[in-house]
Amino acid sequence: MSVSVNFSAPGVAEIIINRDEKRNALNTETVNGIVDCAVALAAESTLRVVILRSVGDRAFSAGADIGELAALDQSTAYGFINNLRRAIQAVFDLPVPVICRIHGACIGGAMELAAACDLRIASEKASFCMPEVRVGIPSVIQAALLPRIMGRGRAGWLVLSGDVIDAKTAFDWGFIEKLVSAENLDRAVDEAVCSILASAPGAVRTQKRLLKDWDELPLDQAITASMDAFAESYKSDEPETYMAHIKAKKSKA
Repeated sequence: MSVSVNFSAPGVAEIIINRDEKRNALNTETVNGIVDCAVALAAESTLRVVILRSVGDRAFSAGADIGELAALDQSTAYGFINNLRRAIQAVFDLPVPVICRIHGACIGGAMELAAACDLRIASEKASFCMPEVRVGIPSVIQAALLPRIMGRGRAGWLVLSGDVIDAKTAFDWGFIEKLVSAENLDRAVDEAVCSILASAPGAVRTQKRLLKDWDELPLDQAITASMDAFAESYKSDEPETYMAHIKAKKSKA
């Protein structure tokens, strides 16, 4: 099985890409596995956070499997890329925060998969590139997320040149939220998970939905949607419960 789910703690799930012998390249089996895992997790009402990771030290993922890419023709290319789009979209649509743990090379479709996550934490040994133009095809599907994350010019540099950038450059360009040493990567991911688990679960799910609204809606509509969500949050007991915790801490200070 090239993709699996591990529940590492209550409310915490890991989607694990396990194809280290092929540098975790995204073949059809792996892509379908990501879809299945993400769709199943989306239905978990107690889910709080998802970590997307892979096995091995060489690559988070080498991107779309070159063997399958080389075998495509005009009649099969659309189906292949549409399937990859489904996988990345399934991760993007998860209703809770998704943290991408990146160690080693993150190439092409894998960089698009990382872009679909909410937070990206990488080790200093990570590297990034969008090399599609160097093999005669354009970068497509969720490569469209890259200009929103790092700006049009920097995204353009990647997809037009195919150049590799190191982890420090990816951090400076805004693609990575946190850059740490290899030995501290798991600790940094755990710290991010703990921060999310310390917050109200319903409010976090609402905030995740609003982040997508802010991306997709005109500004005025996005503001109105957030105001509606603010009022709606008071239908639950979360504001009262979590504010009571803060008030209790202040009274003891």
